[in-house]
Amino acid sequence: MDIRLFVTGGTFDKEYNELNGQLFFKDTHIQEILKLGRSRLNTNIRTLMLVDSLDITDSDRRIMAENCANCEEERIVITHGTDTMTETAAYLAKEKLNKTIVITGAMIPYKFGSSDGLFNLGGALAFAQTLPVGVYIAMNGRYFNWDNCRKDKQNGIFEESN
Repeated sequence: MDIRLFVTGGTFDKEYNELNGQLFFKDTHIQEILKLGRSRLNTNIRTLMLVDSLDITDSDRRIMAENCANCEEERIVITHGTDTMTETAAYLAKEKLNKTIVITGAMIPYKFGSSDGLFNLGGALAFAQTLPVGVYIAMNGRYFNWDNCRKDKQNGIFEESN
């Protein structure tokens, strides 16, 4: 079973500028993460964009939807920033694609060394292999239906919204 992995940016792929303290994008770390995790899955990786999720627009979401619709794989994982992943999930759900789409992210950049991104990506890949057609969010070892998830910004976790 092949899994398509679309990269869109978010905290997952941010780097830290030691001189000015700002976070920025240089390239994705997904290949490195999969290698570190000793993944044996057949994944086809494509970087669509490297954008902070607060800056993602509906045009960006359209690009994600078109790529999901047009790829051969029926199972898709999208790395995404955590601030607006629920909005992207809702957008993709309205497209009614006949695929399993799992969106995941990280609260701490991979390059910081203590990122939750490795765990979240592993969970998302496992969920993508087992969940039925639909759109989901995978964070903190759990999966959520696209319409029953929210980010608890006070505690830095994802939880059911209902």
